Amino acid sequence: IDEIPILAVLAAAADGETVIRDAAELKVKETNRIETVVGNLKAVGVYAEPLDDGMIIRGGEITGGTVDSFGDHRIAMAFAIAALASSQGIEIRGSDAVSVSYPSFFDDLSSIT
Repeated sequence: IDEIPILAVLAAAADGETVIRDAAELKVKETNRIETVVGNLKAVGVYAEPLDDGMIIRGGEITGGTVDSFGDHRIAMAFAIAALASSQGIEIRGSDAVSVSYPSFFDDLSSIT
C-alpha cells in the first residue's frame, strides 16, 4: 500500500488507463493518499479520479506545476520522481518531509539524474 503513490506516478507517465482498487487503507496514512495523489496528479496535468478504495489514472503526459506533500514523505518522493518525467517541472511544497524515511533522498536522486 505504501508503494501506491509511486505506482500512480508511473501510471501517469504510461499510456492508457490504470485503475487501482482495494486500497482503502490509503485513506488512513500520513494523509488521505487517495485524495492527495489524485489532487496532485490533477495539479500537474494528469487526468485522475478518486474512487472509494483507489483511483483511476489516464496516463500519457505529466506537464508540471505545483504540488503539496501535506507532510507525507511518500507523496514528496513520488512527485520528485514525477518531476523527472514532467515537461515543465514540478515544485513540491513540503519536500522536507522526505527526511522522515530517507534523509539523503534528494542527494541520491540528483546523483543519478
